[in-house]
Amino acid sequence: MVMQDKNAVGTGRLEGLEALLKSCEERGEAPIEKWSPPYCGDIGLSISADGQWHYRGSPIGRKRLVKLFSRVLWREPDGKHYLVTPAEKVDIAVADAPFLAVEMDVQGEGQERAIIFRTNVDDAVAVGPEHPMRFATEPESGGVKPYVLVRGRLEALVVRSLTYDLLELVEQDNEGRTGLYAGGVFFPID
Repeated sequence: MVMQDKNAVGTGRLEGLEALLKSCEERGEAPIEKWSPPYCGDIGLSISADGQWHYRGSPIGRKRLVKLFSRVLWREPDGKHYLVTPAEKVDIAVADAPFLAVEMDVQGEGQERAIIFRTNVDDAVAVGPEHPMRFATEPESGGVKPYVLVRGRLEALVVRSLTYDLLELVEQDNEGRTGLYAGGVFFPID
């Protein structure tokens, strides 16, 4: 769901997402980068392209457990994903992105535009320098697949319904590149 009000000072949805963003910032993240646990192998965890978490092929239906796991998810520079605790490090196979951006709120236009996403694990992300967007090409269809950086090297794929809303915001910058502004940054679409 997207809400856009170009003239409003604030909307109920935007205020709700801003409150979620503030609570995420206050919660802080697990200091995964400081932990050096032993590697314990593959225990059968995976995340499918539709954002569903699985254990040995069975969906994990408890959202609280998925949210807990998501807080200790780590992606190495080589692209491999792990769940990391102070005691162990285990593989997790990720089909595309580990998270989905499932809700979007937009306020303002051009360089003043603010875009906030909520992920399927209730992270709130304000697009900008710390949470950039990138656009990839869908190999099968040639369509656009937008991603937003959530934390570390972990991204959320913007769901298709929001992608259409996001693409309505596309414009050209002063250099003639096609893309969109958010958080004072221009994100080009190749």
